Amino acid sequence: MIMIKSFNLFIVTSILLCSTVLFAQEKNNELPSGAEIAKRINARDEGISVSKTLIMELIDRRGKKRARRSLTFRKYYGDEKRTVIFFKEPKNIKDTAFLTFDYAETGKEDDQWLYLSALRKVRRISAANRGDYFIGTDFTYEDIKKETKVDIDDYNRTTTGEEVIDGHKCYIVEGIPVTDKIAKELGYGKVRQWVDAEIWITRKAIMRDVKGNLLKTIQFSDIRKVQDIWTIHQMEVKNHKTKHSTRFIFKDVDYQSEVKDGLFTEQALRRGL
Repeated sequence: MIMIKSFNLFIVTSILLCSTVLFAQEKNNELPSGAEIAKRINARDEGISVSKTLIMELIDRRGKKRARRSLTFRKYYGDEKRTVIFFKEPKNIKDTAFLTFDYAETGKEDDQWLYLSALRKVRRISAANRGDYFIGTDFTYEDIKKETKVDIDDYNRTTTGEEVIDGHKCYIVEGIPVTDKIAKELGYGKVRQWVDAEIWITRKAIMRDVKGNLLKTIQFSDIRKVQDIWTIHQMEVKNHKTKHSTRFIFKDVDYQSEVKDGLFTEQALRRGL
């Protein structure tokens, strides 16, 4: 009888131990939350400043391509990020420039200015217009401002699974704008991102409009280190409604050369490089 009781106790103890181990394994395999992934994306090293050449290729539904060349600069001032783009080619857009101040404070509206060289006038971009398309491309003003980062306050995010993209394990994150007003401003009713689980860079994103219709797909590729910082060298967005697409190609990326403060002013927009 004592042996039977001892055996039963052994079985019960083994079951409890196995259950504890399995529970620990399941807990360790839990996916990070959408909020945690967003924080990891925004915590990724981008250097204090960067300068680069940006080639924009605009491709219409018939495959006709137009190219633009611009010089872009970005610099952090604490948690505040300032970005400026100066267009150099072709002639019809030369000297057009775009400046944005991306503030870290919750509730503080970011500042954005567009200098239209043909009109010799600086236009202020309000939050209500941040979902407008940026100078004929398929990226919005908000896309340009955030670059490879995300806005913590605009979306409620949920991690829905995992998938391998281009040989890299990615977390799938779905974002829903926190209010209908914000959804209307952004032009997106839902965003799904595939975020690299190792380097915390988005490798693919799908956007739906406020009615739930498929709107855009963005692919991020040629991701490699420059001066020890992971850097996206190509972004391509396809607009499923217009059949138009835009390709951004980044060249001459430099995180070490000085980027002067004077570039990030309205005067610099008018003056140009």
